[in-house]
Amino acid sequence: MISSSITNLVLTKFHLQNFQMLCPTLFLATLALVSCDVSHLLDTTTTPEPPPHPYLFSYSAGRYPGHADRTHTEVSDGSGVVKGSFSYVDPGQKVRTVDYVADKQGFHPILSHVPPEHPADSDSVAQAKNRHYQLYAKIAEEHANPHPELISAPIETQAVAEARAKHAQLFRVIAEQHARIAAEREALLREEEEKQHLQELGQ
Repeated sequence: MISSSITNLVLTKFHLQNFQMLCPTLFLATLALVSCDVSHLLDTTTTPEPPPHPYLFSYSAGRYPGHADRTHTEVSDGSGVVKGSFSYVDPGQKVRTVDYVADKQGFHPILSHVPPEHPADSDSVAQAKNRHYQLYAKIAEEHANPHPELISAPIETQAVAEARAKHAQLFRVIAEQHARIAAEREALLREEEEKQHLQELGQ
């Protein structure tokens, strides 16, 4: 048992010494392999890219048969310049169209739905606006500072005067009738009271 352990220890020491001796050799061999010219082993043959070809495509699509809510058309001249246009329906149910050009400088869209600049007013339009603003300011000032003393009653027309007279006459007739009815009721009440009083005295 002891002899086996000694043998293993001797072998381990032997291998360690051999490895230490081989390390410089392995390092130099690795360095030589790294610095070797292996370009002749590489395949430098490359396939050139094919030149661009002209093309053209166009399509339209929709959410159901017979309905188209988007279109796209594109054409290339074969030199790397691509031109196209596509349309779609926005959430506001308006058709929007975008034209574009793609070349070596990039992608250049042209949006057709960009609102144009507001046109300048002509002389006549500017004068009309000025008069409108002045009149508006005058009316606003009058309503902000009313003058009750300047407000007069409207002039009564002939038809209104006749209707007023007729109404007054009817009012007098009805008032007289109500007064007569009230007097008659008062007389009846007094008569009933006298009869009742006489009956009480006769008993």
